[in-house]
Amino acid sequence: MEIDVSTERAGELGVQALAIPFFKGETADGEFTNQLDETTKNLIRSTVEAEELTGKEGEMVYLYLGANGESQDARPQRLLLIGAGEREEYKAAHASNLAGAAARFLRGKNVKSIGFMPRGGSNGNASDDGASSYISASVEGVILGMFDTDKYRTSDREERSIERLVIIDAGDGEAGREAAQRGRVVGEAVNFARDLANEPGLYMTPTVMAERAQGIADEYKLEIDVLDHERMEAEGMGALLGVARGSVEPAKLIVLKYTPEGYEAKEGAPLLALVGKGLTFDSGGISLKPGENMEQMKYDMCGGAAVLGAMRAIAQIKPSMPVLGVVPSSENMPDARAIKPGDIVRAMNGKTIEVINTDAEGRLILADALGYAKKLGATHLIDLATLTGAVVIALGDVNVAVLGTDQKLINDIIAAGTEVGEKYWQLPLDKEYSKQIKSDIADLKNIGGRKGGTITAAAFLKEFAEDTSWAHLDIAGTAWSDDAKPHRAKGPTGIAVRMLVNLVERYARDGMK
Repeated sequence: MEIDVSTERAGELGVQALAIPFFKGETADGEFTNQLDETTKNLIRSTVEAEELTGKEGEMVYLYLGANGESQDARPQRLLLIGAGEREEYKAAHASNLAGAAARFLRGKNVKSIGFMPRGGSNGNASDDGASSYISASVEGVILGMFDTDKYRTSDREERSIERLVIIDAGDGEAGREAAQRGRVVGEAVNFARDLANEPGLYMTPTVMAERAQGIADEYKLEIDVLDHERMEAEGMGALLGVARGSVEPAKLIVLKYTPEGYEAKEGAPLLALVGKGLTFDSGGISLKPGENMEQMKYDMCGGAAVLGAMRAIAQIKPSMPVLGVVPSSENMPDARAIKPGDIVRAMNGKTIEVINTDAEGRLILADALGYAKKLGATHLIDLATLTGAVVIALGDVNVAVLGTDQKLINDIIAAGTEVGEKYWQLPLDKEYSKQIKSDIADLKNIGGRKGGTITAAAFLKEFAEDTSWAHLDIAGTAWSDDAKPHRAKGPTGIAVRMLVNLVERYARDGMK
């Protein structure tokens, strides 16, 4: 997709359609309506006066401004007005969703080129942080809106596409172009993660996941190391390798590192590690899952996909701080060699784990990944995983659960998520929950019973983060969606990619303590 930023009047853009947010309460005689009426031949005024357009969030009114208009040099011939809700509540994340919804709607009308007016920031008639964040978010939204899950269809595929996007910038255009480029980078990174998650387990094995990571490293100049079975065995990663025993596909531990050019680490300098669960297919192992909906377990690597997507974006944005990405990748299968309920495995840090349920395997592979990230020098850990069904019951598909030992890190995650339109909700992690994972015959057991399942899973991981600053994100309820939304196709969401990139940018700017 060609992406441009223009400071020209909306009616002078060489696009087929304009898409413009419209706030609740705007009137036919309002300043904004008057500005556009010359371009729209008074259609906005008449539409508002007829009460066809109220500005209610998500409302859409599609208007023809004239005939033809297929030429790139023509004035826009179509207008899509999108309800943006209350002006005071309008944030960059709203612009992203509206842009995505506009792109999907106009693509359905076979429109090839669109102009989008973010209407946010100091130059855009909304009260918020500068126009650049709205421009970046709008580009992200359009790119995210273009993703579909029909990759393997041989018929009835969505063949139409938006070929050109022009963002209307009320500023001088220079900052807007930089913001648009950032939006492209982040949007494409999210879609990269979604594409990984969308692959069936047959095609997305741990080996293939490592190859995709290698591709990121080669293209964007990241350091990469992939540990195979022999090296993981030498490191004492009995928990990760225990999960992998039941599969013919060999496990991999993928490590990506971004280091700023010319960076020299000072003693005590912080190093953030992003650790993502990369379970490419989860049958449950010997504790076999029910057959219904088991096909969705290809999504059990969404945490790892998010880490790879975030590292892809970080490598291009080039923040001034180093970042580690660690992805333990395996399958969980019920082979004759698979670990069994009652077996004991020893993790990299020496702790022994009684396996009560082989379907609680994500915490096992993360245990060794957290230990290895610490060995590589990580001072701050964020792990993310489709870890528990319990979080779906607790928070549904709206909020990601966040738990941890570093309250500042947790607060920063929540704030970074809010800025990009992702919701994170903190759950408690009192020491009493740890009693539920104490084993009679080993140091720990891998499940703590029915009560507080999301919390006891985090309590288990806490034993491997130990005294390192750590936060855990359970994305099981938000990593994929069973329903399409106006701005997004059903299927994988790419949750946490945007938050992680934003968090790293914030730390690079403000420092990490």
